[in-house]
Amino acid sequence: MNRVWVIVTILVIQVLSAVFFISDILSAYVGLWTQPLPWQWREWMEIMAAIGLATGVGFGAVSLWYAHRERRVAEARLRRAASAFADLLHERFAEWGLTPAEKDVALFAIKGMSTAEIAVLRKTSEGTVKAQTNAIYRKAGVGGRSQLLSLFIEDLMRDDNAVRQTLIAAPADGPAATTDADDRARLGAS
Repeated sequence: MNRVWVIVTILVIQVLSAVFFISDILSAYVGLWTQPLPWQWREWMEIMAAIGLATGVGFGAVSLWYAHRERRVAEARLRRAASAFADLLHERFAEWGLTPAEKDVALFAIKGMSTAEIAVLRKTSEGTVKAQTNAIYRKAGVGGRSQLLSLFIEDLMRDDNAVRQTLIAAPADGPAATTDADDRARLGAS
């Protein structure tokens, strides 16, 4: 929030400085009568207005640099998230034992394509796509497309630290390995 006030303040200083210079030039051309100021005051006013404009340009450049840097960081995070989502998709598809055709159908379904669109892309009938989606839902243990997508969103948003703490706190005589479903059940996630 402080950054916004800095930018607004600099903008106001620049506007006032620009108004000073523009009104000075227009008053000379239009012939507006003004009370003459001592030349020392006038010089100081021009110097301050010039400093205001130069300061605004400097802070504008710094703000632009920060914005560009933040955009690069956001793009890097987005690339990592996209990569993590792709890795998660392949991991879950392998866990569920999906066939290559089912993997394609599941990917298109997660992307939000309709059964008809998937059938056209895969060059199969809609009945085949429906049968494949039902097999996917059965293997994933979900009732439909929205639940399938929510599995992936839940996995991406899950707090891994909470999962690790839960696994550390588990009794030593319990099973050596747990599944993601076990982790979600212990965390109280739906």
